[in-house]
Amino acid sequence: MNIHSAKKNARLLAETLYKYNINDIIISPGSRNAPLIIEFTGQKFFNNYSIIDERSAGFFALGIAQQKKYPAVLVCTSGSALLNYYPAISEAFYSKIPLIIVSADRPQKWVDQGEGQTIRQHNVFKNHSYFNITLNENKDPNNKLNVEKAIKTSIEKQGPVHINIPFDEPLYETIHKENTPEQSLKLTLKPPEISDKKLDELLEIWQTSPNKMILAGQLYPSNILKKQLTKLSEDKNLIVLDENISNLYHQNFINNIDQSIFGLNENQLRQLKPDLLITIGRNIISKKVKHFLRNHKPKHHWHIEITDIAPDTFEALSEHINTTPEMFFSQLLFRIYDQMNLKGNYQQRWLSVKKRNKKKHRIFLDKTEFSDLKIFDFLEKNIPEKYMLQWGNSSAIRYAQLFDFHPENIHFSNRGTSGIDGSTSTAIGAALASKKPTLLVSGDLSFLYDSNGLWNKYIPPHFKAIIINNGGGDIFNFIPGPSSTQALKDFFVTQHHLKIKKLVEMFGLEYFYIKNLKTLEEKFPQFINNMSNSTIMEIDTSRVENHKILKNYFDFLFNISE
Repeated sequence: MNIHSAKKNARLLAETLYKYNINDIIISPGSRNAPLIIEFTGQKFFNNYSIIDERSAGFFALGIAQQKKYPAVLVCTSGSALLNYYPAISEAFYSKIPLIIVSADRPQKWVDQGEGQTIRQHNVFKNHSYFNITLNENKDPNNKLNVEKAIKTSIEKQGPVHINIPFDEPLYETIHKENTPEQSLKLTLKPPEISDKKLDELLEIWQTSPNKMILAGQLYPSNILKKQLTKLSEDKNLIVLDENISNLYHQNFINNIDQSIFGLNENQLRQLKPDLLITIGRNIISKKVKHFLRNHKPKHHWHIEITDIAPDTFEALSEHINTTPEMFFSQLLFRIYDQMNLKGNYQQRWLSVKKRNKKKHRIFLDKTEFSDLKIFDFLEKNIPEKYMLQWGNSSAIRYAQLFDFHPENIHFSNRGTSGIDGSTSTAIGAALASKKPTLLVSGDLSFLYDSNGLWNKYIPPHFKAIIINNGGGDIFNFIPGPSSTQALKDFFVTQHHLKIKKLVEMFGLEYFYIKNLKTLEEKFPQFINNMSNSTIMEIDTSRVENHKILKNYFDFLFNISE
């Protein structure tokens, strides 16, 4: 016999989640959500996690769903607790990660009536979600239909939905009954194929476009897609540009975009302009490539993605192809397999720039002293191939784009909204769900901002984090605008003297402190290879003028006379 809540809507939700084989439940403690807590914890099917801070819980759930590509469920009490999920929900919306948000609520008659922990919860996430419903407090056949629609929508749209459930007192009543649920099945989606008519139209543009570029943003690792693009790159009038979080590394791709094009003049950029641009994946990190393609617009721009919102990032979008890249390129390759241009020079022009700047990159790094830039050079050479890398936003993810990590590393980052909040919580959730050795590389502000991410009893021993403490927001020393203002020190860079060691020790994790390259070289093997404890390494570069070293790097890289 299983223990169930006496509240019918709590049982209805659990039964429907079981039907779709959704079992990761992240609960933030409360009272109004007692019927939901009773229902989920009373059944062995559900994996229940208790995360006290709702903002951290949201990103922890995001990390789990990121790895499983299937919904995780967030459960909270009524009132402002729900609003703390919003940063994670907006990230899930723009990163296409499925989340099901379940909020307990007071009876609707008490909204705006001075009742404690009561706010307007209905439709609160309408701008960043795909479906929102408040269940009827009485018996209503539409409740079942709406719960099922919410869950299916999250799976099909790969995004967040919100189910709001009012509960009247008493909240803690239980019933005992034997479960006789229907079979639990994971919903799988088949990507749509392109019609022959549409494919003919696209092929005519493909064949009449001399220079073709495929630009990849954030993508899940896909061996099929990598093989497809490798085959397409045999066409010498086609170039593939990708970033670490595209998970598509190949020697004939442009894997470090800013390193290749940051200092090219207008004439050189015009020669590299594509006639046909094909974009795949989500948000692009490189500001330089955005600037390049907005100022040298392609004649045609196709974006390939199953989405309701096709991003017109370069203000040149001519075609949204509503399928997966794998499906599109399989159909394309079938038609052009023996028609690729093997004598063009567009790809070689790109690869020549890459080769020249790779050589200069190495010359500069070999002479560079201990600094943020040198740390990433060290990480490129020393992170084991088995690791999943989770990148914090701002400086960390941008430095990472200048380096080629092992092709077997897989990369993730919260680039949907690109906020610094939630990086630690997301990485921990991802490490737990994937069971892969996981390394978070984050800046100090991002780490401190999500310090409650460590208030988590589920941190697996294979989770590691490197915190590069450059004294707070050092990227603003590099950006021309903020660095020229009087407010730089207090309101952009946000310098601090907080002790990361004390924070880490408070949560009972192992800690390493690094202040020079020699110590990093000595301690890193012990740090990275220890799978018995989750460990934090703080690398202190706060006394280094990192922004000047980075500026000198780019100046050297693009000084043609060097």
